[in-house]
Amino acid sequence: MTPLAELLADRIRRFGPMTFADYMRECLYHPAHGYYSKAESKRFADYYTSVDVHPIFARLVTRQFAEMWEKLGRPADFALVEAGAGVGRFAGQVLDFCEAKLPAFYGALKYVAVERSASRRDEAARHPKRHAEAGHFTASAEVPAHIATGCLFSNELLDALPVHRVVIDRGAMKEVFVSYRDGRFADVMAPLSTCAISEYFAAQGIALREGQHAEAGLEACDWISEIGRRLARGYVLTIDYGHAAAELFDERHMRGTLLAYQNHRASEEFYASPGEQDLTAHVNFTALEHWGKRAGLETEGSASQTAFLLALGQGNEFADLYEEGQSEAEHTKPRLQLKTLIYPEGMGERFQVLIQRKGEVSGRLTGLRGI
Repeated sequence: MTPLAELLADRIRRFGPMTFADYMRECLYHPAHGYYSKAESKRFADYYTSVDVHPIFARLVTRQFAEMWEKLGRPADFALVEAGAGVGRFAGQVLDFCEAKLPAFYGALKYVAVERSASRRDEAARHPKRHAEAGHFTASAEVPAHIATGCLFSNELLDALPVHRVVIDRGAMKEVFVSYRDGRFADVMAPLSTCAISEYFAAQGIALREGQHAEAGLEACDWISEIGRRLARGYVLTIDYGHAAAELFDERHMRGTLLAYQNHRASEEFYASPGEQDLTAHVNFTALEHWGKRAGLETEGSASQTAFLLALGQGNEFADLYEEGQSEAEHTKPRLQLKTLIYPEGMGERFQVLIQRKGEVSGRLTGLRGI
């Protein structure tokens, strides 16, 4: 057993079965033994993100940030808050690109890298050191309490927020709890731990089928609601894999979308090696829009990552893909890396982009023009 497994087993023996949301939260975010409390090298052993493929991802998304700043009237201070910033790789790429190519925007930029893992936050603070010294970067454990004008950005964050698991059993919705018996963790069905779960599905008009398993992302709803309250004026840009509710809970997802990732392999072995593997569930973009609207966020639009990046890159024929002084032969590798980001069989169609806004802005964003 992993150290975390021993702690969780003892907790269940003492207090009874726990919700899967509590189990997932401990597996991912326990301060000593959680998956995201470990070194960044552990993540690379299990999966990689768009940020890891090539800096073109950050550069194109930065073009969108700069346009947001323009449409908000070029405020003197533009807060760019990245939630789930990890070790600051994306932050460094954004700040370097702004400094070199977008000096006016860089002058207004106040980048806040939000990361709950203390070790990763410390590493993030070391990377863009000169940007921090110039007053353009800070690292934080929490999203600022008030964002006057700016953008809240996340990439592959919401899929790792804890979810409750449910199943329809003889016409009734039951919750799947985590028990521990005979030396192993196991599912056990019980009445719902909170009425918020049934309200979650009812608010979206979702009726699950007999025997269907599904996830209720209550924490993602709380998260977007809180962001809506903290943002005074600006945008929320979310990139993640997921679907609208009608697709997420259809007959093709009878077992839900929850997966465990380890060594670049996906499985449904949720109870193997607690704290040593990633746990994710597809993002419900309908819920983000619904709960976001309750908090004052209007949907600006959505697109696949393919459409979003293509729209942003076509303006200068993807010149941001290349480094200064590269030969034509040296352009081959970056082109192949771009294909990974935009081709349907790569990351392009698996990842979706949702942009929400708060307050009045002028004109449509370039990243959404391809839809």
